[in-house]
Amino acid sequence: MTAENVEPDPIPDEVRLDDDELADVRSALQRKIERVSGGADGAVPALEPLVEGEEEGESFFILALGGEEYARELEGLTAWVEYLLLPVYGREISAARPWCPDWREHPEAVARLHGLWLAWQSLTDVEAGLTGPAVWHRDHLDHVMAQLRSSDGPFAACTTNAARPAHRLLPSPADLADA
Repeated sequence: MTAENVEPDPIPDEVRLDDDELADVRSALQRKIERVSGGADGAVPALEPLVEGEEEGESFFILALGGEEYARELEGLTAWVEYLLLPVYGREISAARPWCPDWREHPEAVARLHGLWLAWQSLTDVEAGLTGPAVWHRDHLDHVMAQLRSSDGPFAACTTNAARPAHRLLPSPADLADA
């Protein structure tokens, strides 16, 4: 059998994106790639705001966004987490490796996952070279997932039993100072 006759394995349903979801992810990725790519002469252009109305020089990190900008960025992040990250890298949920289905309500989780997503966008781009994905796994994915899913991470107080789901945010130092 030659390589021409080999059919690719079908993508599992849990990793498939419908056309609208794929268009949203593709559009978000394309906007970010365009902002970090150099011009035809190799010069790097000044970065444009990632979100309309954002001033030049402002952070595009999700915690620096507000209102509609935050909601749009969280929507893109959610699609990436639910359709790529978790189906491929989610692993089994246990008390030792918790995961909260309400992860969007944990500010630390949102911040870490957003940073992971930004790194993924950068390091899976052609410009990152052939080792980009390996660097993403080694320098970003493994560390972030270990922090999020540790027994004392942001999901530590959330129930891991699907039959009895419970979501609880632990108090932060700011919460204790306000008390």
